[in-house]
Amino acid sequence: MTSDLVSPRKRDRKPAQELSPEQAAAAAMVAEAKARGLALTGPDGLLKLFTKNVLETALNEEMTEHLGHEKNQANPDRESTNVRNGTRPKTVISDAAGEVRIEVPRDRESTFEPQIVKKRQRRLTEVDEIVLSLYAKGMTTGEISAHFAEIYGSSVSKETISRITDKVVAEMQEWSNRPLDTAYAAVFIDAIYVKVRDGQVANRPVYAAIGVTIDGHKDVLGLWMGTGSEGAKFWMSVLIDLKNRGIRDVFFLVCDGLKGLPEVVTNVWPQTIVQTCIVHLIRNTFRLVSRRDWEAVKRDIKPIYTAPSPDAAAVALDEFEEKWGAKH
Repeated sequence: MTSDLVSPRKRDRKPAQELSPEQAAAAAMVAEAKARGLALTGPDGLLKLFTKNVLETALNEEMTEHLGHEKNQANPDRESTNVRNGTRPKTVISDAAGEVRIEVPRDRESTFEPQIVKKRQRRLTEVDEIVLSLYAKGMTTGEISAHFAEIYGSSVSKETISRITDKVVAEMQEWSNRPLDTAYAAVFIDAIYVKVRDGQVANRPVYAAIGVTIDGHKDVLGLWMGTGSEGAKFWMSVLIDLKNRGIRDVFFLVCDGLKGLPEVVTNVWPQTIVQTCIVHLIRNTFRLVSRRDWEAVKRDIKPIYTAPSPDAAAVALDEFEEKWGAKH
C-alpha cells in the first residue's frame, strides 16, 4: 500500500533537489498526516514533541558538559561554585514542526553558552533532519552523531555528542515501547514508501499506525521500518506488537485492500470491523469509469461520503445511481 497523497504519475517525477532520507521521511509523514487529518504536526503533533525532546535533551547535556557534573551530583570539593539555576522558556521556529516551546537550562553565574540553540536564536536550521534521523528506524548512532557534529562543529566534545545520542535514542525506544490504551475507537494503518540510503538508495516501507482514543484524541501508536514490498505478514507483527503493548480491542480498523490484511486483523482482534479507507474506495471508483467522466463522478460521489447521517447518505447514493446507473 502506498501513500494516498500523490498519484503514481507524480511519484515518478524526479524532485528538483535530492532529499536526504530524513527529509524524505519528514515530507512523507507530514503529507500523510495532512491528508488524513492526523496529528503529526500542529500544536500536539508528534514531530513537535520529538523536536522538543531532542532539543531539551541536547541542551541539558550541554549544561552537564559546561558544569562538569550531572544535575544534583556536584563534587563538594570542586573549585567552581557554579550550579544549575532552573530553566527559562523559549519558543523556536522549525520549518517542519512550526513553533516549538522549549525549556532552556540556566546556570547561576550565567556563563552557559548553548550551541544547538544559541542565545537569541529563534529559527532552527538542520535540527528537523536530526530529529527525524534520531527517531527513524534503520539509522545508526554513528550517522546520528555525524548530524550533531555538523551542528556543533568542534565546540563540543565527542563525549557530549555521544551522551546526547544515547539519551535521545533511549527516549525514542521508551516512546516506541510505551503502554497503550486497552481500547481504541479506530486505528488507521498504512505504509509510506520513502527513499533510504543503505549502501544504495532504495524504496522502503514505513508502517504507520494511528489510533483514535475513546475520547476522540488521535495518537501515533508507532512507526516501523520494513524491507521490500509491503505485506500482510509484516502487518501481523505490527498488530501483535500493538496488542502486546496493551490494546485489547479496536472497534474499527481502517486500511486499504491489501491481500490477506483483513484475515490478519481478525486473528489479532476477532471482533474488530475492518473498513476500507475512503480514499482507496474513491480511487477504486475511478477505475470503473472513463477518464472523461472523472470530474463529474468526483463531484456527484462526494455527497455520499460527506453526508451527515446514514439516511442522507442513502438518499445521495440513490441519486448517484439514478444518474450514473444506466451508463455504468
